[in-house]
Amino acid sequence: MPHLYQPPAVVARCPQAMWLSTDRIRRLAATTALIHGRRMTRAKDAVGAYGERVAARLLTTAGMRLLDRNWRCTAGELDLVALDGDTIVFCEVKARRGDAFGSPVEAVGPTKARRLRMLASRWLAAHPHIHGPVRFDVVSVRPRRAGPAAVEHLRAAF
Repeated sequence: MPHLYQPPAVVARCPQAMWLSTDRIRRLAATTALIHGRRMTRAKDAVGAYGERVAARLLTTAGMRLLDRNWRCTAGELDLVALDGDTIVFCEVKARRGDAFGSPVEAVGPTKARRLRMLASRWLAAHPHIHGPVRFDVVSVRPRRAGPAAVEHLRAAF
């Protein structure tokens, strides 16, 4: 078993971070050191940022063009907005390390779907030059200890 790196800021707040290897923590810390002007300190945030990077790569590999990442307004945040042909795709990314609270896709229930629809209407209002049919996708990312993450892409999830 490799030596496990335990940075004090991460482990003090989130003991579950201890399962990450030294190299994995260093890579995550290097690539997610600052997001939206705030320092990343929790392992959960690092896993979420990793999931969004994996999902963005998946969508672009599938031929979609990213229009926005982590778009924020006063009501919340949209993870990814992409263009699939002429269809505007609002993509919610869920990343989890385990199934203790259910699968990542199960986290997008009716309340979250309603919130994403409202955020999508605000995004469309803020970008009047972009129009077309709309679709809502969910990408589930489960990081593994070794190897690539398990990724599931649900098109037109709701």
